[in-house]
Amino acid sequence: MKPSRRFFRSHSFTRLQYLFRMTSLDSDSTGQAALDALSAGDEGALAALFERYRDRLARMVSLRMDRRVQGRVDPSDVLQDSFIEAAERLPDYLANPEVPPFVWMRFITAQKLLQAHRQHLGAKSRDAGREVSLYRQAFPEAPSAELAAQLVGQRTSPSQAAMRAELKLKLEDALNGMDAIDREVLVLRHFERLSRAETAKVLGIDPAAAGKRYHRALKRLGAVLREEVPRTGRLTGHGS
Repeated sequence: MKPSRRFFRSHSFTRLQYLFRMTSLDSDSTGQAALDALSAGDEGALAALFERYRDRLARMVSLRMDRRVQGRVDPSDVLQDSFIEAAERLPDYLANPEVPPFVWMRFITAQKLLQAHRQHLGAKSRDAGREVSLYRQAFPEAPSAELAAQLVGQRTSPSQAAMRAELKLKLEDALNGMDAIDREVLVLRHFERLSRAETAKVLGIDPAAAGKRYHRALKRLGAVLREEVPRTGRLTGHGS
């Protein structure tokens, strides 16, 4: 029986608290404890686990949602549809769990976001630069303008606004000129805040290679930011 949206909204946090006691998000690098809970057949485990990862999945959706559909698609609906899809596909996942639960749920959520883009934009959603084909299929690409805006931050005075606009354009150029995988590693690590191991699983590359690509991307942005942050000359990251 297909789980309802009402089930998603009203699920008790008892299961969630159980999972948090079982292991912390930071230490659960492989997701084995979460996988064990799912495999045990606990009917509330999936909902609890999805709620546990909800903020991380929402961050991805917010970052990658096309601005042209933001007024028509509610990010919470994308998450709810992703949960329903995950519940339907759970038996297949448990039969061959090639990736940790979070990476699997993120994969499904990205698919649902891409479907929303194509539903509302049609062929326009396939324009160059709208999707990135680094996975088993295309997924929504985080727009360079949004990434640059987050890196620059907010400035309120007229002179600061002008500096911000100029720096933003330089950062956009740097992002657009990056190797595609380097750029995606940067998005996953710095903006979505995935661990190095999770990033490697998402992209299907070696963790050491993911670390090297992340530092290379940071170095390239650091060259642009050096005038803005002269004492550090680099962008603060989230580890190697």
